[in-house]
Amino acid sequence: MKNRSDVRSRLEYLAIRLLGLLFQMFPIDLNLRTARLIGDLWWLFDRRHRDRTKEHIRLAFGNTYSDEELTRLGRQCFRHWTMYAVEFLCGMRLVNEWNVLRYVTPVDLKPLFELMLEKRGVILLTGHYGNFELSGYLFATVGFEAVAVMRPLDNPYLNDYVVRTRARQGLRLLNKTGVGAEAEDILKRGGTIGFVADQDAGRKGVFVDFFGQPASTYKSIALLAMACEAPIVVGGARRTGERFHYELAVERIIMPDEWADQEDPLRWITQEYSTALETLIRRAPEQYLWIHRRWKTAPGTRRKARRQHDKNVDAASPAA
Repeated sequence: MKNRSDVRSRLEYLAIRLLGLLFQMFPIDLNLRTARLIGDLWWLFDRRHRDRTKEHIRLAFGNTYSDEELTRLGRQCFRHWTMYAVEFLCGMRLVNEWNVLRYVTPVDLKPLFELMLEKRGVILLTGHYGNFELSGYLFATVGFEAVAVMRPLDNPYLNDYVVRTRARQGLRLLNKTGVGAEAEDILKRGGTIGFVADQDAGRKGVFVDFFGQPASTYKSIALLAMACEAPIVVGGARRTGERFHYELAVERIIMPDEWADQEDPLRWITQEYSTALETLIRRAPEQYLWIHRRWKTAPGTRRKARRQHDKNVDAASPAA
């Protein structure tokens, strides 16, 4: 079984590399046009993800959108993420220190650059929104240490390839497992570290409001900020038009003195950056990954599981 799994991983890696090489034979704008067509087909034939996308948009926005508008928004979402997949495969290699501003337009980033120049350590947060790799590329190309925390890809060969190629362009990727000590070292020496901060944290997370719904969120970001007294900068890269071009903007900067007097600073920090991410997403909801199961864990899951376990035990026990 292990050998079969390894063979499958190698074949998947080879197929993805070949697909990337195929796309590299054509101009990026032509590839993105092809990606939009693939996105339309994805929307048409993948009912499971289509229904989940509609369900999550309804959950987040209520009755804001009509059925027709909901369909249009969902299709745009599928188009965006198919275009992102093409950019992931072959677009990022186009970005370098000489042409980064051709693909990324900074919007009012002066406060962020000032924090980074102070060498006090900064935590950068974004979500599954727009192009969440581009900020690291921008900072790396202008001379800042760029470190991002990632969940390893399921395919180890593809994961190693992504880590290597990003490192060559100045973006260092760290495995999120056991990253705590190294993250503290980066911040304490004045570096910058980035997280994608909208992932479900399971039963051990802290529940905060996200689009009016309780969402389990990792505690580690708030704990890291508190331990290092590091400011948290929430922002993202929003696609403009249908070409390989994004605007990179800051939505919210959370300074340490803001949480110093809070009764529950961990929860307050987590809610603040979650609210900022929500505001960012509302600016271009078609660029959020709505198939992502952000509300996967419901409050009280642990208690419900324990009660169900107790019921099962009682039912299996012999009568007294």
